Amino acid sequence: MPRSRPLRPVGRLPGQRGGRAVDAAACCCGRGAVRGVHAAALAGPGSPGECFPPAPPQPLRRSGRPFTRVCPSPGPVPRPVLPAGTARLSHSDPRGWDGHTGEEEEEEEEVEEEGWHQLYPSHIPTSPLQKALLAAGSAVMALYDPYRHDMVAVLGETTGCLALPNLRDKMKHHPEGYRILQERPCIRLSTLDMSRLRGLPDGSLGREYVRFLEDNKVSPDTRMPPKFVDDEELAYVIQRYREVHDLMHTLLGMPTNMLGEVVVKWFEAVQTGLPMCVLGAAFGPVRLSARKLQVLATELVPWAIRSGLNASCVLNVYYEQRWEQPVESLREEIGIFPPPAVRV
Repeated sequence: MPRSRPLRPVGRLPGQRGGRAVDAAACCCGRGAVRGVHAAALAGPGSPGECFPPAPPQPLRRSGRPFTRVCPSPGPVPRPVLPAGTARLSHSDPRGWDGHTGEEEEEEEEVEEEGWHQLYPSHIPTSPLQKALLAAGSAVMALYDPYRHDMVAVLGETTGCLALPNLRDKMKHHPEGYRILQERPCIRLSTLDMSRLRGLPDGSLGREYVRFLEDNKVSPDTRMPPKFVDDEELAYVIQRYREVHDLMHTLLGMPTNMLGEVVVKWFEAVQTGLPMCVLGAAFGPVRLSARKLQVLATELVPWAIRSGLNASCVLNVYYEQRWEQPVESLREEIGIFPPPAVRV
């Protein structure tokens, strides 16, 4: 009978010089404690580097073969609680203990390191270079088709980095504007009582606003939510500006045709300083006829500029609480001069 080769010592226990006992964590199927994980990573409520109590040494017992290792079957081994992404289930499974893949974790870490994270539900984080490309592309498309409201909206968000903080500061230093910033009202069909506004007297802000919406077949729900403004409060400021745009048409008495939009853009450019409004006021008239250009240059633009300079900030008016107020009274309160008697 051939002589079996003596078994080499696998490890030594503390105080053991050359015994052949094998620690249970290093015994089962020859895997080691946990593949690719240092024992210190298993640290838990116990002492440092020690999550479970050390298993007692298992002696080598004789079975059918000489000096065969016999490993106990203690049942299912509990998974160690590890920080997300510090271990893998196996070499073939890319998921960590939290179920995320390594690529997802790296992308999340990269986004967090660069400070890019979603600030509000519609927010799309973008870099300065991306904002510049969006601004250039949206400006070209908005000039080509002024009725592309989506491109006009992108242009306003990507170029308003200086004007929006100024508008926000004006609102913060005004009692009514500060209330608006705190309460965050929204002008939507879901927040408007259209039947009540229709029942208001002629000449009131609510009745004239509904008449403007119906005559021009527009809706406050068509305003896009902000996406590229990297500040939650400034995002609300530009959203508020979009929502009161139709109210500016109502107060100024301007329709939604090209001439009326250019006049409103001149007023808004002086009021807000948004580059999008300045571009619209400067390049919008190129589509007008010679007769309309003459009326615009001699009557409407001077009136819009004087009204914009004389009026207080139009974002500081809580319009939802002014529906019963007459339009003429509100114009006088804000500082808007009566519109010229010309056909627009």
